Amino acid sequence: MSPPVYLKNGEEVKVNDHVYCSPSWAVRDGTPYSIARIMEFLPPEDAPKGEEGENYHYTRVRLAWYYRPSDVSDRSVADSRLLLAAIFSEVCDINQLRAKCHVVHRDKISDLSGWKKRPDRFYFNRLFDPYVKKEFEIIQATDVRNLPDNIRETLISRYEYVVAEKEVIPDLTDAIRLCETCQDWCPSPDTVQCDRCKKFFHMRCVQPPLIAKPSRGYGWTCAPCSRKHEEEVDSHDVRHVTPITAPKKSNAPPARGRGRPRKDKGQAEREENMVVKHFKMWPFRYFGQYTVAEDTLDPDDLIFPRTATRHGPKYQATVPLAPELDINPAEPDERGGDNTIEILGIINSLTEAEVAEVEACKRSLTDDPKLQSSVDWLTEVVRRFSDAALAAKPLTSVNMKNPMRLEKWKKQETPYTDREWTRDEIAAFEDAIMTYGAELRPVREEVATRSMPEVVRFYGHWKNAKVGEENLKFNQEGPPPKTPHRKYKSPEEANDGQHVGLSDDEGSIVTQPSKSPSCAACRTRESSVWWKAPRGLATSVMCDSCGLNWRKYADLIVRPLREESITSGKSRTEKREGTPLAGPSAKRARKTSTSVHSTPPPAIQAVPQIRCLVCLKNGPIGKVLKCKKCQFRVHAGSCGAIVDPAQLENWTCELCSNEETLEASVIPDCLLCPRVSSEERKTTPYPSPESFLRACKPTEGQGWAHVLCSVFTPELTFTDASRLRLVEGLTTISRHRWVAKCSICSSAEGSVIRCSDCNKEYHASCAWKQGHKFGFEIQPVKSSRRDTTIIVTFKGESGCMNAIISCKDHDHTRRAIYDICETNEGGETALQVYCQAYKQAPVGQAHALLRKARRLDQILNVRTDTVVIPPEQPSPEPKCYRCHSQFSPAFYRIPMVNGTHASSSSSSDTWLCHKCHFDTGRTNGMVMSSSPSMVMVS
Repeated sequence: MSPPVYLKNGEEVKVNDHVYCSPSWAVRDGTPYSIARIMEFLPPEDAPKGEEGENYHYTRVRLAWYYRPSDVSDRSVADSRLLLAAIFSEVCDINQLRAKCHVVHRDKISDLSGWKKRPDRFYFNRLFDPYVKKEFEIIQATDVRNLPDNIRETLISRYEYVVAEKEVIPDLTDAIRLCETCQDWCPSPDTVQCDRCKKFFHMRCVQPPLIAKPSRGYGWTCAPCSRKHEEEVDSHDVRHVTPITAPKKSNAPPARGRGRPRKDKGQAEREENMVVKHFKMWPFRYFGQYTVAEDTLDPDDLIFPRTATRHGPKYQATVPLAPELDINPAEPDERGGDNTIEILGIINSLTEAEVAEVEACKRSLTDDPKLQSSVDWLTEVVRRFSDAALAAKPLTSVNMKNPMRLEKWKKQETPYTDREWTRDEIAAFEDAIMTYGAELRPVREEVATRSMPEVVRFYGHWKNAKVGEENLKFNQEGPPPKTPHRKYKSPEEANDGQHVGLSDDEGSIVTQPSKSPSCAACRTRESSVWWKAPRGLATSVMCDSCGLNWRKYADLIVRPLREESITSGKSRTEKREGTPLAGPSAKRARKTSTSVHSTPPPAIQAVPQIRCLVCLKNGPIGKVLKCKKCQFRVHAGSCGAIVDPAQLENWTCELCSNEETLEASVIPDCLLCPRVSSEERKTTPYPSPESFLRACKPTEGQGWAHVLCSVFTPELTFTDASRLRLVEGLTTISRHRWVAKCSICSSAEGSVIRCSDCNKEYHASCAWKQGHKFGFEIQPVKSSRRDTTIIVTFKGESGCMNAIISCKDHDHTRRAIYDICETNEGGETALQVYCQAYKQAPVGQAHALLRKARRLDQILNVRTDTVVIPPEQPSPEPKCYRCHSQFSPAFYRIPMVNGTHASSSSSSDTWLCHKCHFDTGRTNGMVMSSSPSMVMVS
């Protein structure tokens, strides 16, 4: 007989009891307790099997987890007692059990409000599958009626609950459906219902048999009903009146009524101690859309939720034959044949002499011992030797000078090894591993300069190196001293039971708080017990009530700080920079005790996090920059900053740098926004370093323009779009933008932009202060317009990228709008991708002065037909007819008037250089570019 197990508070726990579970405070990083059901108690891993192992103390426990809604989604749920069940279990250390609780299905609770008022009470009504990443409904097995008797009895006798999709629940709870033809049970996938008589039929029992169900929006009628309808129509006596159909009677569980039920303490105790059926330690079974009902009779059938299978041409790739393979196309090889696989190595088919030759040639390829032990390098060496052996080439012809290779399933060459990781990338990777564990998708978001395959490969190498360090330490120092597992000496000792846990074994109680402790949540200064507070709060301790509410129910109501307390605690806040002040950090992925001890994370200091003023998200230094002078913080990709990694701490913004270089005006007023009054400039610093409007760029006239205004104004471009430097094209902005009034500030100064969803017009800076939506939208492009449209690809979506500004009153949930700081796989922000594709000035066609002159010609309605002389077409070199110079940035063709030039009749030349063209127009009072042709000379 197994001994009873007691918690440290004296409560006895048994199998199928619900408990709080949590590792120590340092491991779980301040997250709340997890809630689980005990499935079984287990002895130590190295305990002997059989009856002898039963005499050992329990050291492990198998737990079936429950999730909180905040663990699986970003939506906020006000009910702290609501849980999500899961068919997922793990083996944990038995010392992680904290206290006992009660979890009951919602349908078994008569008084929900009274249930939630009692401590340690939870309920659930849905199930979350961590593999499918989907939520399912849970109903009692006794409510399932649309099943044959033998299947329904088996289902009810084994399981307490049934898991299914929401749309399947009405079919399961309906009365049993029998085919009107064969009187056999009609499962939903193979059943069709008559739209008139509401009877069910097998599709194979209908004459002729139905191949598929009617499309959505169409009905089907059986033969008798169709014949009856035809007779009524032919008799012309029928009046087509809309029938009043009575509501369909459902056998689903009735809706729970509102109101205050009568309190019955005895009923509440019976509900929490209600016996629940378990089959192979689980009370659930999936019986949804993708279930075969007869499989329920098999006791070994899987109970987990499932989705549609992925077979057929929609999911399977049909790869054409390689052109170099001489295979008869009339006899195509089956999938998985020799022509559809890529040979990575044939070393196992070589003789011993050939293998020795391969080893000798491999040693001659490099002398670097680190490279000789590299997995990527060795894999590529084996592949190249195998290709040479298959092509009957000598092995000495193989070399590793070319770092690229062409794989069979790719069109372009790719490097066989990734580029070297920098120190900052490794630090960001290890910090993300400590936060998210082995969940590499959020790790990839933290290391934005690397793609997902690179992160996965580096994780394998990094973990292998950590295991190697552990093995080396183990060989040098030997194994740690092993504590022998204690056996029960006598039956009397076995009956005493086993007590789990010691006093505060999780290490979350503060035994010696400061002289004047203050709760981080409710600000109280008196408490019998002080608990450690999660990171990101004002203080590091919580009172007894708030500490238990956070640990048990994940319920944390933080009382807002007063402004003076924030000022006084500035140094404390700076130490916690990068963590949200409104609450704790997100919950980390759960790990088993074995995985924690097998590959421990490196003991490194976390990379300091900086909060970007654009997206209000945290990021490591380098990804988010901080001005050394004004403390302005912004993503590097959102302000066009390219900084040397060694100078990250000394980075200064454009305005602060201009104070020393004086490259542009010392007055940092945006030329596209209304002017700032002198009184306002004296009272507040302009632009404020606490706003994205601090990011400004110099213009071609040595003025300034906000990055926000210059990017979202369509007429403007940049000389260098990668750095967002030197804004061009202010003179090309339409007159309407300058004279229209802003709907926010009612000022007619500056240039306005129209909302993409309505007719409102406003300044970009006013829209940003008002909280309007800024972003970028990708619209698909027709195939006929792809040659004339710039196509970009961002996060897997291709099309024409547009800058979007929309009022905050519009609904943006149905539109895929990428934020300014949102990054793709290459680490580029949406603003970078948009500017490099659409905002780059044509610097290769003309120099800056000539581009400005052309824009002025457009304002004066002067036509300039530019003709570029192709180098392959021979033509005489232009020569100025006045100064006879052959060197000029531009030559102008002079029109002929009655066979002579407009300005000279003695010369036979037809060209005028740029200087003479300007001087002649100024002295003679004539516009020489009224209809000239200009030729650019390389």
